[in-house]
Amino acid sequence: MSSLRVTEIFYSLQGESNSVGIPTVFIRLTGCPLRCIYCDTAYAFTGGTKIEIAEIIAQAEHYNTKYITVTGGEPLAQSACLELIKNLLDKGFIVSVETSGAIDVSGMDSRAIKVMDLKTPSSGELGRNLYQNIQFLDSKDQVKFVIGNNEDYEWSKVALIEYNLIGRCEILFSPVMGQQNATELADKILQDRLPVRFQIQLHKLLWDNAQGK
Repeated sequence: MSSLRVTEIFYSLQGESNSVGIPTVFIRLTGCPLRCIYCDTAYAFTGGTKIEIAEIIAQAEHYNTKYITVTGGEPLAQSACLELIKNLLDKGFIVSVETSGAIDVSGMDSRAIKVMDLKTPSSGELGRNLYQNIQFLDSKDQVKFVIGNNEDYEWSKVALIEYNLIGRCEILFSPVMGQQNATELADKILQDRLPVRFQIQLHKLLWDNAQGK
């Protein structure tokens, strides 16, 4: 088996997505080609430890949960990530993959749950969105819009229609903590009757950090 550069493997409650609150093993891979202004995991850009995929899976099995999230950084920046995902799925895990949306997802095992960002204007990385990835999403997958201000919100509303996201997959709207008032965003969603899931990063409310442990 191949190896991957890993920043950390830890066990916590899922803080985002439609499995929020479920005990989950997080495999955080090192490296990311993007530099989003609101990024809360810059510590994963460099460093890390090279670990064989078999050992990564062994560490995940230790926690006795079937839920695994592969994240980063940008996990797909390491090509061997696809091998890790397939092997985890073959072991019977429920695997979600948090990706920036800037790297081709077409080669990912179709059993994996894609949690894919569409970068909003305030991220500073709007031009990195790889919109052709949308065609590879289905009903089990999720598209996340991280909302930092009203411009982001209005852009996201247009994107829902322009890229025919409604009905294709689940849609997540998440406020940038400390920048976008969460209550204001929730009120806008209700006022505009948007068919989206509002989410707050649960781990930051519980533990006040990016990891959730």
